[in-house]
Amino acid sequence: MARVLFCDPQHFNIVDSKNPFMKPGEPLDLALASKQWESVKAAFADAGFIVEVLNSVAELEDMVFANNQVFVSESKAGKFIVPSRMRYSSRQREVPHYVAWFKDRGYRVIELDFGDDYLEGHGDLLWHADGSKVWAGYGFRSTLGGVKKFAAMEPLGAKVIPLELRDPRFYHLDTCFAPLTSKSVLVHPAAFTPQSYQTIQQNCERVYIVGEDDALRFVCNGVAAGGRFITPYLSPQVATALSRERLQPVVVDTSEFQKSGGSVCCLKLFI
Repeated sequence: MARVLFCDPQHFNIVDSKNPFMKPGEPLDLALASKQWESVKAAFADAGFIVEVLNSVAELEDMVFANNQVFVSESKAGKFIVPSRMRYSSRQREVPHYVAWFKDRGYRVIELDFGDDYLEGHGDLLWHADGSKVWAGYGFRSTLGGVKKFAAMEPLGAKVIPLELRDPRFYHLDTCFAPLTSKSVLVHPAAFTPQSYQTIQQNCERVYIVGEDDALRFVCNGVAAGGRFITPYLSPQVATALSRERLQPVVVDTSEFQKSGGSVCCLKLFI
């Protein structure tokens, strides 16, 4: 059975601004955030996933966003992770805690020499639904150099498709792009350079367009899982796309986490 990892929100807070959504000092309802986190976790359990939880660490307020610290994959030699090189120092301190969790469970750790480049895990590295390729965003958190170093990694065994982001509100690929099925994706085109959006069209049979209003409600941070699409918001346009792809929409409130620029996809890590 597939598994998914979460990190508890005990130390969640907004202390600085790493993206346009983050406003230090903005009131957070931490009790509500905890309930919302539990609801997201329950949605994945209901979709058939075994849920695991990593304990958060004091003063690592963004650690709850579990999608960013490592890249997870499997080769003939077994399961492995690639630790991220995060853009912000406060987030760099999260990485060793995730690495230790995976090492304790027998995952091989492949350390890449990123030099001055950055790569932020599954925030910018999204598996296509059938595992045939990895869509790789860059421009704000991850760098093109980081993506190229990742793509050259021998154990990966999958095609890597770089996509350049151009709108700081969509700072990670998982804020503006959501794989649905082996033939379909949800995309907010204006988040990408024209050439990168053309690349998406050339490499995917069905591209469903998400408008700006829906994208800013983190629809593209929804996750296709177990025949469902777990999302913080559902517009008629997106509902139609999901119906065509035979995915059942599951709406979960993530309003407190959206204040920090994250939602469903940011909170989970497929393992």
